[in-house]
Amino acid sequence: MNTARTYRLDNAQAEAARRMQVLAKLYDATTRHALESTGIAAGWRCLEVGGGGGTIARWMAERVAPTGSVLATDIDPRHMPVPTPQLRIERHDIVRDALPAAQFDLIHARLVLIHLPEREAVLARLLEALKSGGWLVIEDYDVLSMLPDASINPHEVPLATAAAMRTFMNRGGVNARCGRLLHGQFRALGLREVHAEGRVLMFDARNGGTELMRVNFEQVGAQLVAGQLISEQQLHADLERLDRDDFAVPSPVMWTVAGRKS
Repeated sequence: MNTARTYRLDNAQAEAARRMQVLAKLYDATTRHALESTGIAAGWRCLEVGGGGGTIARWMAERVAPTGSVLATDIDPRHMPVPTPQLRIERHDIVRDALPAAQFDLIHARLVLIHLPEREAVLARLLEALKSGGWLVIEDYDVLSMLPDASINPHEVPLATAAAMRTFMNRGGVNARCGRLLHGQFRALGLREVHAEGRVLMFDARNGGTELMRVNFEQVGAQLVAGQLISEQQLHADLERLDRDDFAVPSPVMWTVAGRKS
Protein backbone atom coordinates (compact mmCIF):
# COMPACT_ATOMS: atom_id res chain seq x y z
CA MET A 1 0.00 0.00 0.00
CA ASN A 2 2.87 2.35 0.56
CA THR A 3 6.62 2.61 0.30
CA ALA A 4 8.61 0.51 2.73
CA ARG A 5 10.31 3.55 4.20
CA THR A 6 7.06 4.93 5.65
CA TYR A 7 4.37 2.25 5.67
CA ARG A 8 4.31 0.84 9.17
CA LEU A 9 1.72 -1.88 8.67
CA ASP A 10 3.80 -3.99 6.31
CA ASN A 11 1.94 -6.50 4.11
CA ALA A 12 4.80 -8.97 4.63
CA GLN A 13 4.07 -9.36 8.33
CA ALA A 14 1.90 -12.16 9.66
CA GLU A 15 -0.83 -9.82 10.92
CA ALA A 16 -1.50 -8.24 7.50
CA ALA A 17 -3.90 -10.89 6.20
CA ARG A 18 -5.98 -10.70 9.38
CA ARG A 19 -6.19 -6.92 9.10
CA MET A 20 -7.39 -7.11 5.51
CA GLN A 21 -10.10 -9.60 6.45
CA VAL A 22 -11.36 -7.38 9.27
CA LEU A 23 -11.28 -4.24 7.12
CA ALA A 24 -13.33 -6.05 4.47
CA LYS A 25 -15.90 -7.03 7.10
CA LEU A 26 -16.10 -3.48 8.44
CA TYR A 27 -16.06 -1.45 5.25
CA ASP A 28 -16.65 -3.41 2.03
CA ALA A 29 -20.42 -2.87 2.02
CA THR A 30 -19.96 0.90 2.30
CA THR A 31 -17.31 0.86 -0.40
CA ARG A 32 -19.49 -1.13 -2.78
CA HIS A 33 -22.36 1.32 -2.25
CA ALA A 34 -20.10 4.27 -3.04
CA LEU A 35 -18.79 2.64 -6.21
CA GLU A 36 -22.27 1.65 -7.33
CA SER A 37 -23.25 5.32 -7.02
CA THR A 38 -20.78 6.20 -9.80
CA GLY A 39 -22.71 3.98 -12.23
CA ILE A 40 -19.95 1.38 -12.63
CA ALA A 41 -21.04 -0.98 -15.40
CA ALA A 42 -19.93 -3.43 -18.04
CA GLY A 43 -17.16 -2.05 -20.21
CA TRP A 44 -15.65 0.32 -17.65
CA ARG A 45 -11.90 0.45 -17.12
CA CYS A 46 -11.09 0.75 -13.42
CA LEU A 47 -8.05 1.18 -11.19
CA GLU A 48 -7.87 -0.05 -7.60
CA VAL A 49 -4.87 1.48 -5.80
CA GLY A 50 -3.43 -0.29 -2.76
CA GLY A 51 -5.78 -3.21 -3.27
CA GLY A 52 -4.72 -5.14 -0.16
CA GLY A 53 -6.71 -8.37 0.03
CA GLY A 54 -8.42 -7.71 -3.28
CA THR A 55 -12.06 -8.05 -2.23
CA ILE A 56 -13.08 -4.75 -3.81
CA ALA A 57 -10.97 -5.33 -6.94
CA ARG A 58 -12.65 -8.71 -7.43
CA TRP A 59 -16.11 -7.16 -6.98
CA MET A 60 -15.29 -4.39 -9.48
CA ALA A 61 -14.12 -6.98 -12.00
CA GLU A 62 -17.46 -8.75 -11.72
CA ARG A 63 -19.32 -5.47 -12.30
CA VAL A 64 -17.38 -4.48 -15.45
CA ALA A 65 -17.48 -7.95 -17.06
CA PRO A 66 -17.47 -9.12 -19.75
CA THR A 67 -15.97 -6.22 -21.71
CA GLY A 68 -14.37 -4.06 -19.00
CA SER A 69 -11.18 -4.41 -16.99
CA VAL A 70 -9.74 -3.71 -13.53
CA LEU A 71 -6.11 -3.02 -12.76
CA ALA A 72 -5.43 -3.69 -9.07
CA THR A 73 -2.10 -2.42 -7.74
CA ASP A 74 -0.19 -2.67 -4.50
CA ILE A 75 3.42 -2.20 -3.53
CA ASP A 76 3.20 -5.73 -2.12
CA PRO A 77 0.38 -7.64 -3.84
CA ARG A 78 0.95 -10.97 -2.09
CA HIS A 79 -2.58 -10.98 -0.62
CA MET A 80 -4.34 -10.22 -3.92
CA PRO A 81 -6.69 -12.75 -5.56
CA VAL A 82 -5.78 -14.81 -8.61
CA PRO A 83 -6.07 -12.71 -11.80
CA THR A 84 -9.02 -13.25 -14.11
CA PRO A 85 -9.75 -12.13 -17.69
CA GLN A 86 -11.17 -8.90 -16.22
CA LEU A 87 -8.71 -8.48 -13.31
CA ARG A 88 -5.02 -7.71 -13.68
CA ILE A 89 -2.73 -7.57 -10.62
CA GLU A 90 0.38 -5.42 -10.68
CA ARG A 91 3.14 -4.55 -8.21
CA HIS A 92 3.20 -0.74 -8.29
CA ASP A 93 4.38 2.13 -6.11
CA ILE A 94 1.83 4.91 -6.54
CA VAL A 95 4.35 7.49 -5.30
CA ARG A 96 7.04 6.69 -7.86
CA ASP A 97 5.68 4.57 -10.69
CA ALA A 98 3.89 6.05 -13.68
CA LEU A 99 0.25 5.51 -14.57
CA PRO A 100 -1.24 5.73 -18.07
CA ALA A 101 -2.86 9.09 -18.75
CA ALA A 102 -6.63 9.47 -19.20
CA GLN A 103 -7.30 5.73 -19.20
CA PHE A 104 -9.73 4.98 -16.37
CA ASP A 105 -13.46 5.50 -15.90
CA LEU A 106 -13.14 4.91 -12.14
CA ILE A 107 -10.23 5.04 -9.68
CA HIS A 108 -10.63 3.92 -6.07
CA ALA A 109 -8.33 3.75 -3.05
CA ARG A 110 -9.14 2.96 0.58
CA LEU A 111 -6.81 3.66 3.50
CA VAL A 112 -3.89 4.42 1.19
CA LEU A 113 -3.36 8.18 1.10
CA ILE A 114 -3.29 8.49 4.89
CA HIS A 115 0.07 6.67 4.87
CA LEU A 116 1.67 8.76 2.09
CA PRO A 117 3.52 11.99 2.88
CA GLU A 118 3.25 12.63 -0.88
CA ARG A 119 -0.54 12.33 -0.80
CA GLU A 120 -1.28 15.60 -2.61
CA ALA A 121 1.03 14.71 -5.50
CA VAL A 122 -0.55 11.25 -5.64
CA LEU A 123 -4.04 12.77 -5.86
CA ALA A 124 -2.91 14.87 -8.81
CA ARG A 125 -1.41 11.78 -10.45
CA LEU A 126 -4.67 9.87 -10.04
CA LEU A 127 -6.60 12.73 -11.57
CA GLU A 128 -4.34 12.64 -14.63
CA ALA A 129 -5.05 8.91 -15.03
CA LEU A 130 -8.83 9.51 -15.16
CA LYS A 131 -10.70 9.89 -18.39
CA SER A 132 -12.76 13.02 -18.88
CA GLY A 133 -15.95 12.39 -16.94
CA GLY A 134 -14.33 9.63 -14.90
CA TRP A 135 -14.87 9.18 -11.16
CA LEU A 136 -12.32 9.35 -8.34
CA VAL A 137 -13.45 7.70 -5.08
CA ILE A 138 -11.12 7.91 -2.08
CA GLU A 139 -11.87 6.51 1.37
CA ASP A 140 -9.69 7.42 4.31
CA TYR A 141 -9.65 7.89 8.04
CA ASP A 142 -9.88 10.94 10.22
CA VAL A 143 -8.41 9.43 13.38
CA LEU A 144 -8.71 12.42 15.69
CA SER A 145 -12.28 13.70 15.54
CA MET A 146 -13.96 10.86 17.46
CA LEU A 147 -11.61 9.98 20.31
CA PRO A 148 -13.14 7.98 23.20
CA ASP A 149 -14.66 10.03 26.00
CA ALA A 150 -15.75 8.23 29.18
CA SER A 151 -17.61 11.33 30.36
CA ILE A 152 -20.06 10.78 27.49
CA ASN A 153 -20.17 6.99 27.55
CA PRO A 154 -18.58 5.11 30.47
CA HIS A 155 -17.85 2.14 28.20
CA GLU A 156 -15.48 4.30 26.16
CA VAL A 157 -12.02 3.88 27.69
CA PRO A 158 -9.06 5.68 26.12
CA LEU A 159 -6.23 3.16 25.70
CA ALA A 160 -2.61 4.18 26.17
CA THR A 161 -1.62 1.83 23.36
CA ALA A 162 -3.96 3.60 20.93
CA ALA A 163 -2.44 6.96 21.80
CA ALA A 164 1.07 5.52 21.44
CA MET A 165 0.16 4.08 18.06
CA ARG A 166 -1.12 7.46 16.84
CA THR A 167 2.25 8.97 17.75
CA PHE A 168 4.11 6.11 16.09
CA MET A 169 2.11 6.37 12.87
CA ASN A 170 2.45 10.14 12.78
CA ARG A 171 6.23 9.77 12.93
CA GLY A 172 5.96 7.45 9.93
CA GLY A 173 4.28 10.12 7.79
CA VAL A 174 0.60 9.47 8.54
CA ASN A 175 -1.73 12.46 8.45
CA ALA A 176 -4.33 11.56 11.07
CA ARG A 177 -6.91 13.94 9.54
CA CYS A 178 -6.38 12.79 5.95
CA GLY A 179 -9.96 11.73 5.32
CA ARG A 180 -11.44 14.99 6.52
CA LEU A 181 -9.20 16.98 4.16
CA LEU A 182 -10.28 15.13 1.03
CA HIS A 183 -13.44 17.15 0.32
CA GLY A 184 -11.48 20.39 0.08
CA GLN A 185 -8.71 18.75 -1.92
CA PHE A 186 -11.16 17.35 -4.46
CA ARG A 187 -12.70 20.79 -4.95
CA ALA A 188 -9.28 22.41 -5.25
CA LEU A 189 -8.38 19.93 -7.99
CA GLY A 190 -11.43 21.02 -9.98
CA LEU A 191 -13.44 17.84 -9.58
CA ARG A 192 -17.19 18.32 -9.91
CA GLU A 193 -20.18 16.60 -8.32
CA VAL A 194 -18.03 16.24 -5.21
CA HIS A 195 -19.74 14.27 -2.45
CA ALA A 196 -18.31 13.49 0.97
CA GLU A 197 -19.81 11.26 3.62
CA GLY A 198 -18.34 10.16 6.96
CA ARG A 199 -19.15 6.91 8.76
CA VAL A 200 -18.45 6.10 12.42
CA LEU A 201 -18.95 2.78 14.18
CA MET A 202 -18.81 1.95 17.85
CA PHE A 203 -15.95 -0.51 17.70
CA ASP A 204 -16.60 -3.58 19.85
CA ALA A 205 -16.03 -7.33 19.77
CA ARG A 206 -19.30 -7.98 17.96
CA ASN A 207 -18.63 -5.97 14.81
CA GLY A 208 -14.92 -6.75 14.55
CA GLY A 209 -13.72 -3.28 15.48
CA THR A 210 -11.74 -4.44 18.50
CA GLU A 211 -10.20 -7.19 16.35
CA LEU A 212 -8.86 -4.46 14.05
CA MET A 213 -7.39 -2.68 17.06
CA ARG A 214 -5.90 -5.94 18.31
CA VAL A 215 -4.15 -6.84 15.07
CA ASN A 216 -2.69 -3.33 14.84
CA PHE A 217 -1.48 -3.42 18.46
CA GLU A 218 0.05 -6.86 17.96
CA GLN A 219 1.85 -5.85 14.77
CA VAL A 220 3.49 -2.69 16.08
CA GLY A 221 3.42 -3.33 19.84
CA ALA A 222 7.08 -4.36 20.07
CA GLN A 223 8.07 -1.18 18.22
CA LEU A 224 5.97 0.96 20.56
CA VAL A 225 7.72 -0.58 23.55
CA ALA A 226 11.18 -0.29 21.96
CA GLY A 227 10.49 3.36 21.18
CA GLN A 228 9.48 3.96 24.82
CA LEU A 229 6.04 5.10 23.75
CA ILE A 230 4.42 2.58 26.09
CA SER A 231 5.43 -0.08 28.59
CA GLU A 232 5.10 -3.77 27.85
CA GLN A 233 2.81 -4.12 30.87
CA GLN A 234 0.46 -1.43 29.54
CA LEU A 235 0.43 -3.03 26.10
CA HIS A 236 -0.66 -6.38 27.56
CA ALA A 237 -3.25 -4.70 29.78
CA ASP A 238 -4.77 -2.92 26.79
CA LEU A 239 -4.87 -6.12 24.74
CA GLU A 240 -6.72 -7.81 27.59
CA ARG A 241 -9.12 -4.87 27.82
CA LEU A 242 -10.17 -5.49 24.21
CA ASP A 243 -11.57 -8.87 25.30
CA ARG A 244 -14.09 -7.36 27.70
CA ASP A 245 -17.74 -7.46 26.66
CA ASP A 246 -18.33 -3.96 27.99
CA PHE A 247 -15.46 -2.36 26.05
CA ALA A 248 -16.29 -0.06 23.13
CA VAL A 249 -14.72 2.96 21.48
CA PRO A 250 -15.85 5.14 18.60
CA SER A 251 -14.03 4.26 15.41
CA PRO A 252 -12.08 6.72 13.31
CA VAL A 253 -14.32 8.56 10.88
CA MET A 254 -14.13 6.81 7.52
CA TRP A 255 -14.64 9.53 4.94
CA THR A 256 -15.81 8.43 1.52
CA VAL A 257 -15.29 11.21 -1.02
CA ALA A 258 -16.23 11.03 -4.69
CA GLY A 259 -15.76 13.49 -7.49
CA ARG A 260 -15.92 13.56 -11.28
CA LYS A 261 -13.30 14.84 -13.69
CA SER A 262 -14.66 17.65 -15.81
